[in-house]
Amino acid sequence: MGDTRTIDYSVIFHQSPVGMCISAQRIIQVSNRTLDQMFGYPPNALAGQSLSVLYPSSDDFERIGARIVPIMNAKGSYSDDRIMKRADQELFWCHVSGRSLTPGDPHGAGIWVFEDLSARRPVSAELTPREREISMLLAEGKTSKLIAREIGLSPRTVEMHRAKLMRKFGASTSSELVHRLLGAVL
Repeated sequence: MGDTRTIDYSVIFHQSPVGMCISAQRIIQVSNRTLDQMFGYPPNALAGQSLSVLYPSSDDFERIGARIVPIMNAKGSYSDDRIMKRADQELFWCHVSGRSLTPGDPHGAGIWVFEDLSARRPVSAELTPREREISMLLAEGKTSKLIAREIGLSPRTVEMHRAKLMRKFGASTSSELVHRLLGAVL
């Protein structure tokens, strides 16, 4: 391994081809140019902002924040595909990965990476926060029973949301719904 004293990690962070930010207590401390551009913000405008500005709703922000805690506590990292919101209010699918820098405090300090999936996975229906949450879990391949257990609903309620999603996406089977959620053309 080479001499790391000559590597400027700040330049690497700011020039990265993926969106990145450092957060503390869910407040963006610093973001790179790619993240600012991906979400449609001027350079450095996200510093000091709550991560909630990147979510479609405060409900999405709270639910995903709660979902992250046990996973980060167990693994130290977290990732998912979710719908996010640009500065102009456009919704888009995004792959988000993060790692806690403060073991035992998942929302303490963390580093987050964002990949825009909109080119291959467009948002094609208006969804409620709960439908976005269930869509995210269906796209992960989870069953209604697992989703119900994970988010504290009855399997019947999850099935009701799945049926609404099937209507919104014009899907006749659950597998067709998942394909449409993933942006696959059938």
